[in-house]
This record gives sequence, C-alpha cells and structure tokens, in this order.
Amino acid sequence: MQVVHLKKTLDRLFHTYDIHHISSDPLVLVHGFKQPEDQEVAGLIAAVFAYGRVAQIQKTVRTILDRMEGSPYKFIRGFEPDRDAEYFRGIVHRFNNGTDILCLIFGLKKILKKYGSIKELFLKGYDSRHEDIGEALSAFVDSFLNLDYSPIMGTRVLPRDAGVRFLFPSPRDRSACKRLNMYLRWMVRRDDGLDLGLWREVSPSKLVIPLDTHLFRISSRLGLTRRRSPDWETAREVTRNLKLLDPSDPVKYDFALARLGILKQCTKQRDIKQCKICPLHRICSYERRKLKGP
Repeated sequence: MQVVHLKKTLDRLFHTYDIHHISSDPLVLVHGFKQPEDQEVAGLIAAVFAYGRVAQIQKTVRTILDRMEGSPYKFIRGFEPDRDAEYFRGIVHRFNNGTDILCLIFGLKKILKKYGSIKELFLKGYDSRHEDIGEALSAFVDSFLNLDYSPIMGTRVLPRDAGVRFLFPSPRDRSACKRLNMYLRWMVRRDDGLDLGLWREVSPSKLVIPLDTHLFRISSRLGLTRRRSPDWETAREVTRNLKLLDPSDPVKYDFALARLGILKQCTKQRDIKQCKICPLHRICSYERRKLKGP
C-alpha cells in the first residue's frame, strides 16, 4: 500500500466525517458544556462509559450529567457521598452500576481537590521525550485507582473485582485503552472544532489511536497492522503507521474511521454490495500488508 494513496483516501474521509456527524458520538454531550472545567470532567465521564450501543451510551451519560445540576465541575467539587449518593442509585450501564459511578465521582473530587484539574494529574506522568502517552496514561490510571475509596466501598483499597477498575484499564495490562485514549484525543487535539484542545501542554503527536474491535478490523484491512489482537501494542503499531500520513497529528483519522464501524459501513463479514459503496473499498484488503513508503 502506497502512503500517498492511503493518505489521499483517509484525508478525504477525514473531511467527510467531521463535526457535522457528531450526533453519533458521546462527544456531542461534552460539547453541550461551555466552560473548560465542565468539559474536562464531563469528557471523562462520557469516555469511560463509551462501551456498548451508541443509544445506551448516550442515555447513561446524559442521565449522569443531568443529575449534576448544570455544572459537573461544581457538582463534583461539592460532592458528599452521604448526601448525594441517592442521585445515582439505580443507574446501570452494562457491567457498571451506581456504586461504580459513585467511585468515579468521588475519585474525581479527590483529584480536583488535590490538583485542581484532571490535566494537572495527567501531566505529572507526561514527558514529551517519550514516544507516546503510554507511560503517562499508566501513571494516571494507577493514581486514580489507588485513591482512598473507603467512604464509598468501606475499604481504602479497591477490591480486585470493583467495577470502577473496568472504567480505567491500563497499558501495563496490555489493554488498548480505547476509551481513555479517546478522552485524551478530545482533550488534546485542536483546531478542527471537533475535539476540544484543552490540554495544550500535551502534543497531539504523542496520542495513541483509540483502538476497538471495529477500528482493529478496519486497520487490518488497510494494512495498518499485522498483529492479531486489538491490544496496546497493536494500537501503537497502527498509530506509528498513521504517523507516516501525518506525523504531527496521527489520530486525526480516528473519528472518521470509527464512523465506518458505528454506521455499519464496514461490516465484520464481507458484504460485496456494501463493500462497493464503502469509501475505503479501493484501498481495502483482507490480506495483511506492510505499509510501504512513497
């Protein structure tokens, strides 16, 4: 696959699926807030619950945010478990329940109290000399999961089976960390009106593609990876190949490529009729190929 040909196709896709297609993404709920501090907090809530069907994701996130009285940041700063736990009882999102939501909110409160923002905690592990944000993300997850959750859980250390752990996977566990990488994309990327660009201290060139099963399938068909499972190293390999197309902003293509899976334009099983109208059909292959230079 020639880089020039692939870049031309993906650039066209990037301009096709822009902010006008945001309604199918949980990011649309984050754009509903105007203050940066609310966007940062709402963004993390929206991202960690971004698994399952689109409609259910948006319903869950909207329900949580609606109970925060117009300002997630202010609500969380003033959150008191004994007083406010009733707001979130009964909310269930597939593998997670109200207790997990309370842990998330309580953890965010402790982070905001100590650091002032989620960004400042992330920056403690960030180093621009690193290849990517992997080490910073691992440190961020460790910090969040090692907080004292005894007011919620009754014990300082989170149990191994605590549902909130599912919301914060780590590169150290080989997880692709799709949802957290998506959150970082929202916070870091800028200038196209889609992502928020709030964290100017982090370079977009250090981001890692938010890889899920849909994007893994598409990436394999485009020759962006030869690996066989959608784990952290696969996400890094896809990102490295996308850097051949745009070294300064490799994950710019994520939103557009994800639309192909969400909108069922790229199906798991080969569909000749659907493949013919897919915008990637001329560069798609079921054989894994190594990306070659121009």
